[in-house]
Amino acid sequence: MTVRVRIAPSPTGNLHIGTARTAVFNWLFAHHHGGKFILRIEDTDLERSRPEYTDNILAGLCWLGLNWDEGPFYQSQRLDLYKTAVQKLLDQGLAYRCYTTPEELEALREAQKARNEAPRYDNRHRNLTPEQEAAFKAEGRNFVIRFKIDDDREIVWNDLVREKMVWRGSDLGGDMVIARASEDGVGQPLYNFVVVVDDIDMQITHIIRGEDHIANTAKQILLYEALGATIPEFAHSPLILNMDGRKLSKRDGVTSISDFQKMGFTPEALVNYMTLLGWSSPESTQEIFTLEEAAKVFSFERVNKAGAKFDWAKLDWLNSQYIHHMPVDKLTDLLIPFWQEAGYQLDGAKDRPWLEQLTAVIGPSLTRLVEAVEMSKIFFSETVEFSDEGSKQLQQEGSSAVLSAVIAALESQPGLTEATAQEIIKQVVKQQNVKKGLVMRSLRAALTGDVHGPDLIQSWLLLNQIGLDKPRLNQAINS
Repeated sequence: MTVRVRIAPSPTGNLHIGTARTAVFNWLFAHHHGGKFILRIEDTDLERSRPEYTDNILAGLCWLGLNWDEGPFYQSQRLDLYKTAVQKLLDQGLAYRCYTTPEELEALREAQKARNEAPRYDNRHRNLTPEQEAAFKAEGRNFVIRFKIDDDREIVWNDLVREKMVWRGSDLGGDMVIARASEDGVGQPLYNFVVVVDDIDMQITHIIRGEDHIANTAKQILLYEALGATIPEFAHSPLILNMDGRKLSKRDGVTSISDFQKMGFTPEALVNYMTLLGWSSPESTQEIFTLEEAAKVFSFERVNKAGAKFDWAKLDWLNSQYIHHMPVDKLTDLLIPFWQEAGYQLDGAKDRPWLEQLTAVIGPSLTRLVEAVEMSKIFFSETVEFSDEGSKQLQQEGSSAVLSAVIAALESQPGLTEATAQEIIKQVVKQQNVKKGLVMRSLRAALTGDVHGPDLIQSWLLLNQIGLDKPRLNQAINS
């Protein structure tokens, strides 16, 4: 048997991290077994689906490296398949037309609420006579198609994460709506039905999704049986929680993959982190790995049942590891869009060697790519803004004299190199009879505006190349 799994996002919003983590688990499982990873866009919600969300989903999966083997397939282009399946259930007496009005359904819910009962449909139109149906039609009532659910039925499956699962038909809320009506009799099919028809048609062998779908699984197993299909295996992964143990939501900050991208996370770090959200490697100490490396050892035996807490500090650490070990040319490619977005003027290929030097200087200090904007600001501005600590340093006794001596030493140098920069510092220390720390802190404050930052000598060399070091020194002396 060839393993066939799918990710089936709905284009009613941007690619959510929960959906992306589900995609990761599907991708890992498929690649572990040499199977197929299929992409399906579930766009039957015509009112809320948007093409820009579809584009966001496709772009996000590609950015994460979650390449698919088949698709994308669009449910909106497969309506005839669903209508045929609905008609099959109607013809077999496994589904029926229900004419209950919204007002009647609301009255039913209110009565159940008053009795402290869980809301459920009472199946009142399951056995209508032709005469009753004709009367409802004459009233101008609309109808939906409902699938019959036996309250006494026990639904059992062996979940790959949660082991034996047992549901009763009476827990599923009554006969299930599988399609709305239309002029030709069968209208827009609904989620629980179309996913089953699609999974049958696409020969899906394993359905891997979040635990919030468990109740849907019980309903869908009944539909597989009714349609005469082989029931796939199911794996329900834990939800992603915030640090308080609640389901991660927009209130916790960004949740869409495109937002993580804008915040400066690398795709390698983010997908690595999502792999660890609910799964642990057999090598318990290993936390950094590629998708391909994780796929070799992935199994549901190491997927937790408990919710996975989202830890920003852990993600930041992983991201910094990928950044710090990234080749300078690749890191430069990733930083350029952030510099451009910030409005920094870059002159294409002409600036490339200098930008790579800048990347080499600030790269070891980066946790997120977006931090390069603030960290690089001193290299893209004619003047520098002094922090409180920077200003305080420049007011230290002897600071102005030290900086004047540095300017004088620069005048006697044919060009600034790492060796000559070190020699100037050594020379000023001796001439001014001060400690080296005063020279280094004053020089850093004058050149960068602060007493903290990337490597001082390398920053000085970069500023010298674009002619900003002497103006900065003079600005500091006169400030």
